[in-house]
Amino acid sequence: MSDEEHHFESKADAGASKTYPQQAGTIRKNGYIVIKGRPCKVVEVSTSKTGKHGHAKCHFVAIDIFNGKKLEDIVPSSHNCDVPHVNRTDYQLIDISEDGFVSLLTENGNTKDDLRLPTDDNLLSQIKDGFSDGKDLVVSVMSSMGEEQICALKDIGPK
Repeated sequence: MSDEEHHFESKADAGASKTYPQQAGTIRKNGYIVIKGRPCKVVEVSTSKTGKHGHAKCHFVAIDIFNGKKLEDIVPSSHNCDVPHVNRTDYQLIDISEDGFVSLLTENGNTKDDLRLPTDDNLLSQIKDGFSDGKDLVVSVMSSMGEEQICALKDIGPK
């Protein structure tokens, strides 16, 4: 045994998995599912019964939560699907830089400077207009599978 102290750098997620398994037959509309490696929100589920020895199959229609693309998948209802861990966090907007990055204030008083402005034109213009008017804005950031994106905006009044 050595007398040295060991210091481990801790990470926020402690190496936790980005997804968890869930039986396909239990995934419902408005739930989440991974299709083609992308985290998606389920918009339609239909279950089909098959012949004597086949599996019942679930047909999922889902929309990618980050880029809005529609994806489809068909999975036997007794099999497991990957379901992404989706987190939503609110941050106060401090600044918008020239290169399209935002500066956000976290709950513990630190700043988060690694997020880009959203690609959605409507949300983008709301954020820029509100910020230039001097309003106090709170943005909701959705994170899943190592990706993060601003998905919503709240106005908490003037500064």
